[in-house]
Amino acid sequence: MMDGAVAAFDPHRSGLLRVAYRMLGSMTDAEDVVQEAFIRWAATDRAAVRVPAAFLRRIVARLCLDQLKSARVRREAYSGPWLPEPVVDEEPVEDVTLPLMLALERLSPLERAAFILHDVFGESFEDIAASIGRDAAACRQLASRARANVQRDRPRYTVDRQHGMEIAAAFFQASQGDGIASLGALLAEDVRLHSDGGGKRPAVARILEGANEVARAHAALARLRGTPSELVRYAFVNGLPGFVTREPDGMLQTTALLIENGLIRAIYVVRNPDKLRHLAGVVH
Repeated sequence: MMDGAVAAFDPHRSGLLRVAYRMLGSMTDAEDVVQEAFIRWAATDRAAVRVPAAFLRRIVARLCLDQLKSARVRREAYSGPWLPEPVVDEEPVEDVTLPLMLALERLSPLERAAFILHDVFGESFEDIAASIGRDAAACRQLASRARANVQRDRPRYTVDRQHGMEIAAAFFQASQGDGIASLGALLAEDVRLHSDGGGKRPAVARILEGANEVARAHAALARLRGTPSELVRYAFVNGLPGFVTREPDGMLQTTALLIENGLIRAIYVVRNPDKLRHLAGVVH
């Protein structure tokens, strides 16, 4: 019986994980939600389920809504800037990039669910209504409000893969100390630096703004670090060009770069070890 539940569930697992992660911003929480969805699936009369994919997305959406209520309280008490757990890919994933995930934090749980399920995953408002317990017209309004709120944070420019990796490589080299003087040439004047240590590791306690302030901060960090960071790999981090490093304290760190018109508009650094555990098995 359990083997049958697993066999029927596994083809949907990765898609459900994508939905849950984009709603929650936490891979750890997303994996917990998907596992709970499986437990409920295993206890269901599966012969009565006409469309397993829709049925499972409905379960995941409801579980995510429950999670988001407590997550909002946790975020309000978070130490320093909050960033989602990084997802590292070989190729860019453009449906929900890191800036858009941050914009989703401004939405209510229901707005976020309606927007992600409709605009990202293409579900009908009728199906979304069944998932979140609102009628289709209300879901349409929720998605519309969400769309208006996050519109300015959707990608305005697409960066060629190779060009993005070249800028990431140049930024990594410049940030290591010897090339710090050349760092400013890579930064837009209004660049912003987000650094998430979660109170677990040293990180900039606020979002820094402006090329001069960001360049000075990197120079100070290079001096404090002493030993250069070890490059683990270049990759796309939450859809943005970036890299994974191992820092002098032996811990992993991810850096993602928002690039527009050939310059870096935002830098997103995740240092919180709780958000990097899931990378241990996928970076080498």
